[in-house]
Amino acid sequence: MPVALPRHLAILLLMTVATLFAANHVSARLAFDDGAGLLLAVLMRSGVACVILAALVIGQKKRLRLPAGTWPWQLAVGLLITLQSVFLYSAVARLPVVIALLLVNTFPIQLALISWALGGRRPTLRQCLFMGTILIGLLVVLDIPTWLKEAESLGPAWTQGIGLGLAAAFCFANALWITEHRLSALSSTVRSYLTMQTVFIAIIIAGMLGVMPGGLALPASSTGWLGLTFLALLYATAFSTLFIFVPRLDMARNAPVMNVEPVASLIIGYVVLGQMLNPSQLVGGAVVLSGIVMMGLSKGR
Repeated sequence: MPVALPRHLAILLLMTVATLFAANHVSARLAFDDGAGLLLAVLMRSGVACVILAALVIGQKKRLRLPAGTWPWQLAVGLLITLQSVFLYSAVARLPVVIALLLVNTFPIQLALISWALGGRRPTLRQCLFMGTILIGLLVVLDIPTWLKEAESLGPAWTQGIGLGLAAAFCFANALWITEHRLSALSSTVRSYLTMQTVFIAIIIAGMLGVMPGGLALPASSTGWLGLTFLALLYATAFSTLFIFVPRLDMARNAPVMNVEPVASLIIGYVVLGQMLNPSQLVGGAVVLSGIVMMGLSKGR
């Protein structure tokens, strides 16, 4: 069994990975603002990740053989992650990056409810309180009162972005449920590789069929290409680092540290894109993050 890293090093590594993921989303917004297509961004991200995972599969001498009856579930996970990637980047293209990430980070609530609906344990009173805290914080960070009074001032993209962010969380929660309950016997390396391979192939097919007009559009300038390049490299670096070190990170205790991603996106988004939330939205974001971290700590215990 791998020896766990000292906790301060594990936390530092997780914070670094979360920051890389946040920078990946900011890079995506930079590319989208320069005309890059959503499908192109997902294609580049999944392609680089697929190459790294293929190297890990070969290096670990894993066999790409699925246990009987698991291939439909593996395919479902791949398609769900494909949708999650498209929905997430669509939300990032329409909303400030930090708000899109806060919406996607509601997946623990959705996962708890999905698990309960499919015969799992009912959420405890403590979990329900944390869920309520997260939802109240979201109402504040989304500036719902202003939206209800002056919906036209925010524009249709705001409403679409909220829906897409929540849809991304829903897809991710379902993928996690399938992974835990239907694919637990499958090697994590093989499962991750097959998932990224499915995403890569699905995006190519979607682009060829013209499912999303302009989805494979190229950036208009070097700024967009820079965003796409950093998007792919940052995601691949974060994903591979997390994947390689996860056996030594004691995730049951330290996973909530990953929720610094929206905070990192707020800082990077302000520096790179000039995006900033108003004071009340900052308070709401802090409430959301507090609820998510407490929910994660409660689950870990």
